[in-house]
Amino acid sequence: MERKWLYAEAFLYLGWARVLKQLPFAKVAPTLGVRTEESSFAHDPSQDRILAGVSTAIQRMSRHTWWESMCMVKAIAAMKMLERRGISCTLYMGTAKDATGRMIAHAWLRSGPHYLTGYEEMSKFTVVGKFANNGHRKKQLEHVRG
Repeated sequence: MERKWLYAEAFLYLGWARVLKQLPFAKVAPTLGVRTEESSFAHDPSQDRILAGVSTAIQRMSRHTWWESMCMVKAIAAMKMLERRGISCTLYMGTAKDATGRMIAHAWLRSGPHYLTGYEEMSKFTVVGKFANNGHRKKQLEHVRG
């Protein structure tokens, strides 16, 4: 039963992330965390099960949405699921050129030493942005407001 709730939550957050992706990035960026910073790479074994569950739920449910649920949508959805659980993470954005020389973008999410989304392609991209989310929404907003 727990897995079904996790999958339902992933589906809802994928939908929410897709809505956020439609908004101007300047409006969404403050909700992603602290710009240009990274969360800790420290390993907390007590979180391994949660991280694996969130990653699996996002990957599986993204294949069943009727909207586009590509890298940025998956990274934001997983970030929000971790934030809800008080787990810190970092969302990375990168750029590269494809085989035809066109600029392409990619996003991925890391918590501790674990990559939850986008890890399959991340090595091909140069990081151009990162947002550290400490898992505590109230503190983030205080930092953004200055």
